[in-house]
Amino acid sequence: MKAKVALAVLVVMVTACSSLAADWPQLRGPNRDGKSADTGLLKEWPNGGPPLAWKIDKLGGGYSAPSIAAGRIFGMSNRGDEEVVWALSEKDGSEIWVAPLGPAFAQRASQGREGPACTPTVDGEHLYVEGLAGNVACLQIRDGKIVWQRSLTEDFGGSVPMWSYRESPLVDGDKVIVTPGGADAILVALNKVTGETIWKGQVPADSGGNSGGRRGGRGRGGGGSGAAYASPIAIDVEGQRQYVQLISNTLAGFAASDGKFLWQYDTPANRMGINCSAPVFDNGLVFASSAYGAGGGLVKLRKDSDGGVKAEEVYATTDMQNHHGGMILVDGYLYGANGGNEGGALVCLDFQTGKVMWDQRQSAGRRAKGSLALADGRLYYRMEDGTMLLIEPSPEQYLERGRFEQPDRSSAPAWPYPVIANGKLYLRDQDVLLCYDVKAK
Repeated sequence: MKAKVALAVLVVMVTACSSLAADWPQLRGPNRDGKSADTGLLKEWPNGGPPLAWKIDKLGGGYSAPSIAAGRIFGMSNRGDEEVVWALSEKDGSEIWVAPLGPAFAQRASQGREGPACTPTVDGEHLYVEGLAGNVACLQIRDGKIVWQRSLTEDFGGSVPMWSYRESPLVDGDKVIVTPGGADAILVALNKVTGETIWKGQVPADSGGNSGGRRGGRGRGGGGSGAAYASPIAIDVEGQRQYVQLISNTLAGFAASDGKFLWQYDTPANRMGINCSAPVFDNGLVFASSAYGAGGGLVKLRKDSDGGVKAEEVYATTDMQNHHGGMILVDGYLYGANGGNEGGALVCLDFQTGKVMWDQRQSAGRRAKGSLALADGRLYYRMEDGTMLLIEPSPEQYLERGRFEQPDRSSAPAWPYPVIANGKLYLRDQDVLLCYDVKAK
């Protein structure tokens, strides 16, 4: 009997761990690379797309893609004159709690003013968010109670970008990493339990450019560095932990231990300072990109004889001008939309060389720009008009395995990333959240 009980307990534990392994606890998935851990999903969609499991339509305005963890769905919205964080049931989308974060921020620019764009970062019993005005907060998962709050402007001298703060906080160990963009606090590390400042990192004014990179002159008002719209990532290079962030005028690396500035690479940052997509890292190589004519480039990071880090350019390219839909590396090939306000389409590059393997503009036209996620060997590509595509990654040719048109479309662009977790596909469109069943039967 004891053996049977023990076996039953083990089965329950394994089942729980399997479920948690397929959660989506932060921006762009478990590892911030756009990849879901989910398996056993549909390899092709039927005509009309996968079945709709449920839909809710009272979220409030915003571009926050959801995070999924511990049976709950988390996101942000503007509701009336408040900016709020909410938690829903993963089972049916019913609301569990809603927590006011502060007054809704009145953004000057018209695009994206409907509400926040931060995807909450879930870590243990807490989640971490950032509002449009730079209000960073830690909340309890169980009830939404605010544990602590910090202001990127008042506490760190940051200046709200034209399209507001739109990053999603990075939690790494005992630290929360955010980007105020202040003169002496481009990047900061906060204690995730208390919110106290651990360190402040800055890019030295005389740091110069890089091998093959462009120097200075970009950012807010054409001068120095500040916050842009991308979210930081954590990487390990030759035994050193780093945080890499695409700010308004450069791509920069900082030591995780103390925030020391390590390196920069200017090429991926456009002269408008509108840099939105997170960098991509693999085996000592970092690729970053933006639109507005800039394109991107790949650098190899190496420790030098003085203990510093050198970023050596491998190549620069204008064939991947990724606006804000993100890029994903699959089996040595980089997938992402190439194009800005003028439009764009999905392209595939050889990650090591920058060679264009194929470009969908040749068949889909330039109005096919979108955002990406990867799950169980398939790319989920959400176009700005709301069309949802399932694509088999292949450097040889574009292979589409299904598509459908999102119902109940708002008039706003479909910018929130698609999210895949525990057999479900989630699509946020302002007030609406759609949940599709993509589990193979």
